[in-house]
Amino acid sequence: MVNRVKLPIGIENFEEFRTEGFYYVDKTGFIKELLENWGKVNLITRPRRFGKSLNMNMLQYFFEYGCDSRLFEGLAISREKEYCSEYMGQFPVISITLKSVSAGNYDMARSMLCSVIGNEVKRFSFLLSDDRLDETDRKQFRALVNVGEDGSFLMADAVLTDSLRLLCALLHRHYGKKAILLIDEYDVPLDKAQQSGYYDEMVGLIRNLFSQALKTNNSLQFAVLTGCLRISKESIFTGLNNLNVFSVTDSSFSRHFGFTDDEVRALLEYYGFAARFEAVKEWYDGYRMGNVDVYCPWDVINYIKLLCSEPDAAPRAFWVNTSGNEIIRNFIAKATPRTKREIEALVAGECIARKINQSLTYRDLYKNVDNLWSVLFTTGYLTQRGQEEDGAYRLAIPNREIRQIFTEQILEWFQEEARRDAPRLDAFCEAFLQEDAETAEELFNAYLAKAISIRDTGGRRGRKESFYHGILLGLLGHREDWSVSSNVESGDGYSDILIEDEAGTTGIVIEVKYSEDANLERACQEALAQIERLGYEEKLRQEGTEIILKYGIACFKKRCRVVTLHG
Repeated sequence: MVNRVKLPIGIENFEEFRTEGFYYVDKTGFIKELLENWGKVNLITRPRRFGKSLNMNMLQYFFEYGCDSRLFEGLAISREKEYCSEYMGQFPVISITLKSVSAGNYDMARSMLCSVIGNEVKRFSFLLSDDRLDETDRKQFRALVNVGEDGSFLMADAVLTDSLRLLCALLHRHYGKKAILLIDEYDVPLDKAQQSGYYDEMVGLIRNLFSQALKTNNSLQFAVLTGCLRISKESIFTGLNNLNVFSVTDSSFSRHFGFTDDEVRALLEYYGFAARFEAVKEWYDGYRMGNVDVYCPWDVINYIKLLCSEPDAAPRAFWVNTSGNEIIRNFIAKATPRTKREIEALVAGECIARKINQSLTYRDLYKNVDNLWSVLFTTGYLTQRGQEEDGAYRLAIPNREIRQIFTEQILEWFQEEARRDAPRLDAFCEAFLQEDAETAEELFNAYLAKAISIRDTGGRRGRKESFYHGILLGLLGHREDWSVSSNVESGDGYSDILIEDEAGTTGIVIEVKYSEDANLERACQEALAQIERLGYEEKLRQEGTEIILKYGIACFKKRCRVVTLHG
């Protein structure tokens, strides 16, 4: 990796990309397309980690007075001479991100919003010495940067809600040019407010702020907002008739958020990992934005970073670690029998036809399963593979990473549900100790009947077995007096499940098989033969375990067979 530029993990500053030696995937075509599809107020929604914040920062560096044109040398926009001449460095730009306005109560969230706006206003402190502003203007400006003894910005409600409009007006007067307004992650405050119980107050505040900044603002050149969800106009965009929305279903800007095939190939080749393209595609591609398929940039960059230190590393989930996945848990918890079958089909790689509502309020998100389908789609847990004649989208899980997230959340949900009936769990575990394969099989079949099964995850048998393996681990782990281990090296291989009781006198060896042809008995016998052939009980014997029980368990869809070596 000698002399290669650095990978930009977590870098969202365009100037830093261009001056500090980071690999930059050229998205400056976004500027041209934005100007060609000009709208007064533009809302662009994309899932998290798809480059929204970097693109917004790029817009600021391009349009703002004092632009360093060297930052754009060699990039796509530099070839658009007319656009560069007319727009580069020609406007005052107000740029804020609301991603940090996330608090457990309204007062704290409001204070955070004041801080975000107040710090942006301070960038323009030169306005206080501008002869074109009168004393009233200066007084209004000072109200925006009024700081208390604790360092927090003190803005009355009227000052706060008028702050962005007022700053546009003052900059317009100073420069003689209308201002460009950039608001990144506009919906984060509403998301947190809904979770923490102050949604109505926050909606009122954001509605008033946006109404004055975007609707009644004669000093606005244009505005760009980004977020994960499109919030209904009735919620915070009331009366805003000049709003252009570009969601994940629109072709506009589709290439500028996320990486394309060609961009990923170039990245991998540059860092010497061209042979990993198919693995990267399987794990991180599959998002359909308008008419373009794209990869999640965060995943691709993090995996290449991993490969630089561990060249043999397998792909893993990176996107899942950037935020919680409560939405899937809510979805599964509300699932009807029909929805559970649809989830099974999705995880199997199939499509589900569903009509999507892309204009919800946060209060509505979790009201019903139909709304959750829409949220899963707009936030990147599902993508589209075309439309039906009635307008319904054919929804699918985009890639292996998201499929893994679904699988893990399904297992966690199942285990929580199973723990609600402790007596049944006790009976299930006890059946293994008593060599009662019949009872163990009966109870396991009952559990599988209620579970959301992972009947296929791309046709690989090992993946299917791992699902049933995970269910068993969750059920058997109920016994606090047992030591339950998974994939432990023992004998000449790795046993699926090894169990040791508290006294260390009794051990259990379990091998799990998925029967592709539904011949459960034969698969059980293969599992038992594997235990014997590879000596999976060896670890238990070395630890002095006196009684060792061996079980072969075979599964097919929602059916199982349990056989013990002595049964």
